[in-house]
Amino acid sequence: MRPKDKTSTPRHGPHSSLSGTHDGHHIIIIIIMDLPLEYQSPNGTVRWTKFGSGPPLVFNHGTPWSSFVWRDIAQALSSTHTVFLWDMPGYGRSDKYDGQDVSLGAQGALFAALLAHWTTTTTGVDVAATTTTTTPSPSFVVVAHDFGGAVALRARLLHGARYRALALVDPVALAPWGSPFFRLVGAHGHVFAQLPGALHAALVKEYISSASYAGLQAATLEELARPWCSGEGDDDDDAAATAGGQVASGVGQAAFYRQIQQADERFTDEVEARYGEVTADGTPAAVIWGVEDRWVPLERGRALATRMGVPLREIEGAGHLVQLDRPAQLTGALMEFLGSLPA
Repeated sequence: MRPKDKTSTPRHGPHSSLSGTHDGHHIIIIIIMDLPLEYQSPNGTVRWTKFGSGPPLVFNHGTPWSSFVWRDIAQALSSTHTVFLWDMPGYGRSDKYDGQDVSLGAQGALFAALLAHWTTTTTGVDVAATTTTTTPSPSFVVVAHDFGGAVALRARLLHGARYRALALVDPVALAPWGSPFFRLVGAHGHVFAQLPGALHAALVKEYISSASYAGLQAATLEELARPWCSGEGDDDDDAAATAGGQVASGVGQAAFYRQIQQADERFTDEVEARYGEVTADGTPAAVIWGVEDRWVPLERGRALATRMGVPLREIEGAGHLVQLDRPAQLTGALMEFLGSLPA
């Protein structure tokens, strides 16, 4: 059973160093990080935000990430689009709790419901009305990374979501996926959940670092690790041990291993043969890949692009975290894709 939702108070933790001054640019950054809006889902409170002006553009993060990975690109595209950022249940600033379903199956259904919610409740955005409250509007352009790509694909193929366009960035979509580390955690998650806080924090940071080819700045690495190592959302901070300037929270630590334990290829197996349907109705799509991706190698991108009948856009010098390794190049590729869409 999900615990009673708590009122969310914006917090300015380590990421507040990004704010510096209070000009428009930095106010936007604070809004992005705080995700002050909430959606009550069956799997916990979803934190989200929107900003900018123009057609709606939704960014999906992957695992073990949060909307933080999209912060710079989202801000760049907010001059021409109304940007929607959200953290999936079990990630970032959204709810985390024992027994939570954070599987790909649950997230795909939730994303379709969230789009429907935005369609019927968001004001001041050019979102076309829908005929039912369960079928999201095709006005949304969705940009999805990693696990978030599989979420978008399942929402489209199994839960009635419709998109104006879909851009997939190094998505988890084709088996086999998951690393030896994933398999080890899957078999021994209860052991990893009991690691001392400092050891857990070091493991998380090493794991996250391996997704970047260019190398992560120290502040960026801290922010990416924070949801899994900090005391945010934890009612028992006194029991937590400090680690590298952070608090290793039981909530964040358990959530980190929970999302890995619930990763299951059967959720992509269910839809893998149907990826061609995404573009069969004329929906524009793009597949973009970091050439140096060591988590989901480039050949998977080539295979996915072939299945979907679209060209593959390769980003040189980028690993799995394309948004952070080559933000300018990825922004350019997305701007080119968005600019090609019919009005």
